Amino acid sequence: MTTSTQHVAAPGTRRAGRLMKRQAAWKPSLLPFFVTGIAAYVVSSWLYYDENTLMGWAVTILWTLPVASSVVGIAGAVLTRRRIKRQRDWAPPEPVTQDRLIVLVPTIGRHDTYPALERSVLSYCEFMPAWFGDLRIEVLTEEGCEAAERIDALAATHPLIRVVTVPKAYKTPNGTRFKARANHYSHELRIAEGEALDDVWVLHMDDDTGVGPDTAQQVARFINAQRRAGDDAKHLAQGMLTYPRENAVNRLTWLADAIRPADDIARFAVLTGGGTPLVGLHGELLLIRSSIEATIGWDFGPDSICEDAHLALVFSSRYKGRSDWFSGRSYGASPSNMRDFLKQRERWSWGLVGLAFNKTLPRHSRALLMYSVTTWVIGPFQHVAVVLAAGALMGDINTSPVSPWILPLWAITMGYAVWMYWEGLKINASVSANGRRLWWEPPVVLLLMPFFAIWEACGSFKGLLRYLRGTENQFVVIAKPA
Repeated sequence: MTTSTQHVAAPGTRRAGRLMKRQAAWKPSLLPFFVTGIAAYVVSSWLYYDENTLMGWAVTILWTLPVASSVVGIAGAVLTRRRIKRQRDWAPPEPVTQDRLIVLVPTIGRHDTYPALERSVLSYCEFMPAWFGDLRIEVLTEEGCEAAERIDALAATHPLIRVVTVPKAYKTPNGTRFKARANHYSHELRIAEGEALDDVWVLHMDDDTGVGPDTAQQVARFINAQRRAGDDAKHLAQGMLTYPRENAVNRLTWLADAIRPADDIARFAVLTGGGTPLVGLHGELLLIRSSIEATIGWDFGPDSICEDAHLALVFSSRYKGRSDWFSGRSYGASPSNMRDFLKQRERWSWGLVGLAFNKTLPRHSRALLMYSVTTWVIGPFQHVAVVLAAGALMGDINTSPVSPWILPLWAITMGYAVWMYWEGLKINASVSANGRRLWWEPPVVLLLMPFFAIWEACGSFKGLLRYLRGTENQFVVIAKPA
């Protein structure tokens, strides 16, 4: 590891203080869900047409299918509210003095991804050392990557940074490729260096995702809590992904990504936070014991392009009840344009569909993911514009369900969809410089929901088609802004 006495300049502590105050006062609101759900039920009841037609049966199936996910999501939001309320009564967090933390940042090492990598790594150097007495920041690169010199120069600016280079000739036993291959190399290196221990934690981060003062504080709080928990200690935890406005070069993709932090405080909060991450994990702000990671590894085979979700399902089958959720945030960047946004969703869908039908995993571990993926990839056929167009062609535009008792279920789904964009936008705005939504952003994000829905659906459906065609897997890395 290259060392230097030069340190990274700290950003304004006043802004960090304001950020911490905003986050201390935050809790998710359920009002948008109730208002939208009630309005949707009233309107749909008024428009209800009591005649069973082919289109009525079709929409009954298509629009009722996502209800279970919506119910799980709302349950997660309620659980998050309770957690946040209890957290305010906790004792102040303390620095971690007994456990070691390794912040692992894999990067493809291209010049167009380097600025975001630098922003992220400097944030680790800024906020993590005050909370972790035994800390290492590990940048994981590929031998011969084009930005290698810039990455080495970055490592020379701080003694905590170590660059780990994956040799081009390195192969895993199962022929794993892409990011999972690099992660597996790092995991084998930790084993060889004697770091596959219960008191060594690995914080997995993406190369465009930084941290703030709350991130370091909440990670420290979680690790200290596990030392006190004894036999009930958790082995894995996930926090929230957020997207500050300043990290976005495209306001449209930033608005579209409002849905992501909302998912973290909803479905992920209730499943990962409930002990078993059956719908997957994110590759960033993922905290896991090195000893547990050593029993799983990342050698999932050449078709794995959603290695984080694969790890989650293996973990779920081996360590039930041992995962948790914490309220710390990571700070990422939305794709630079809608084309990259589509590519990103396509890759996720492609990988998750393959994972849902991966017979090497227990069927009970895949069941919930299979349901979630199914409701996602059929999105184009659920979109109201597509349904109305198909009905017009068929001469049957009846969009009433076969029974009025279905209407409350549809109201739940509509209320949850609006809540996700409303609450997610609030979260992303709260971590931005001014800390609040601009006056025009809430109405615009609601008006654009049909467009965002069809764009998300197109990406997921393209991923399904690639899987069905048996196209060779590709790990598409899009450039993110600095």
